Amino acid sequence: MTTQTRPAGYNWAGNLAYSALRLHHPETMEELRTVVVRSRRLRVLGARHSFSAVADCDEDLVALDRMPQAVTIDPDRRTVTVGAGITYGQLCPQLQRAGLALHNTASLPHISVAGAISTATHGSGDGNGNLATAVAAIEMLTADGEVVALSRERDGERFLGAVVALGALGVLTRITLEVLPAFEVRQVIYERLPMVELEAHFDAIMSSAYSVSLFTDWQTDCVNQVWLKQRMCDLSSDEIAAGFFGARLALQPRHPIAHLSAEPCTLQMGLPGPWHERLPHFRLDHIPSAGEELQSEYFVPRRFAVEAIRAVAGLRERLAPVLMISEVRSIAADALWLSPCYGQACIGLHFTWKRDWPAVQRVLPHIEAALAPFAARPHWGKLFTMPPEIVQARYPRLADFRALAEEFDPRGKFRNAFVERWLGLVA
Repeated sequence: MTTQTRPAGYNWAGNLAYSALRLHHPETMEELRTVVVRSRRLRVLGARHSFSAVADCDEDLVALDRMPQAVTIDPDRRTVTVGAGITYGQLCPQLQRAGLALHNTASLPHISVAGAISTATHGSGDGNGNLATAVAAIEMLTADGEVVALSRERDGERFLGAVVALGALGVLTRITLEVLPAFEVRQVIYERLPMVELEAHFDAIMSSAYSVSLFTDWQTDCVNQVWLKQRMCDLSSDEIAAGFFGARLALQPRHPIAHLSAEPCTLQMGLPGPWHERLPHFRLDHIPSAGEELQSEYFVPRRFAVEAIRAVAGLRERLAPVLMISEVRSIAADALWLSPCYGQACIGLHFTWKRDWPAVQRVLPHIEAALAPFAARPHWGKLFTMPPEIVQARYPRLADFRALAEEFDPRGKFRNAFVERWLGLVA
C-alpha cells in the first residue's frame, strides 16, 4: 500500500484542491480494512470527476484504483460483479467481448463505477434510468471493518437507500450490475432544431431514439445540435433522414461545442458500432474536455420540461458571458432515495461553464430561481448554490436516509462537510 502524506491534488477540472492530510492507495482488502479502521474521518476518491466537494475530506482519502478489479459474469442471472474502483472504460469492453452490455453509459467512459452510482450519474433516454438503477447488489466496508452485503432481491428498502449514498455509509468494495445482450448503436446528429418545434413536439423528439441529447447555448431560437443514438435493432430501415423536426442533418462530425474538433467524440455519421463506443459522447483514448471548465446540472420533473426550458432560455443574456454549452437529456424515474429522479421521470438541464467560479456563482442563483417553480434538484457531483434547507426538502426519503446513516456509521466516520451540510447529517 502507498500512502501520500502531502495534499491529494486537484479534481479533474482543477477547481477543487482536496484538503486531505493523507491519500491511501490500498492494494488488498486487508490493507483497505486497516485504513478504514484506523481513520477517524475518511472518504473515497474515485475518478476525481466531481466538481463539488462531495468526495473531499480533511483527514483521510482512499483511492480504490489499485485494488483487485476482477470482473465476474453470471450468465444465468445476467449480472456482472466488479471491484468498485473499476472504470466504465475498463469494464465495458470486457462485457462486449462476452456479448453483454449495460443499459446505458454516462457521457464519459473515464469515470469509476462506484463514483457514478454513488452520485446518480446518468446518460439519456426516456426508458433509461440513471446508472445506479442497474445495481442489483453491493458490498461495502463499514467503519468497524465489517463487510456488509445488500441486494435488491433480499433487502428491499434498505438497499434502495444504500445505492446512491454519496459515500456516507461506508466504502463500496464490490458492485453487481444487471446486464443485457450486447447491441449496436449508430449516432446521427442534426443541427439548428427550431425551439418552437422542440416545444411543440418535445415528447416525440426525446423519445425518437434510444438516447437523445440536445445541445444549446441558448443564444438563438434554435437548439444547436440534436444527438440521436439509435439502436440498430430498433430501426426498420438503414436510411438516415435529411431532416428532423425542422433541423438539418450534420454533414460532418461535430463536437458539442461547435468550434472544437470532433476528434475526441465517439464516431458519428450513422456508422454502427458497439454500444460502449457510441453511447458515451467522448472516446476513452482522448481527453474528455474542452479545456478548463466547470459544470452544473438540475433535474426537473419531465412534466415541466417545456416550461423549464423556456425559463432558462429567458436568461440568455446572463448565460452568454460564461456558458460554453448546455445539454438537455431525459432520465426515467427510479426508487433510489437520494437519486434526483426519485419518484419522477426528469429532464436534466446541464451547463458546462468557463472556469470562472466567481462569474458562475453569480449566475447560478438566477438559474435556480427560474427553476424553483418546478422543484429542481441539483446533481450532487456538480456546482450549485441552493440553500441546504431547500435541497433537503426536495428529497422525501431524506429522514429515512439519515436513519440508515446512523445505523451503518453511528460515529460519522464517512461524513464530510458536504454531506453534513446538504443532507443534514450531524458529525
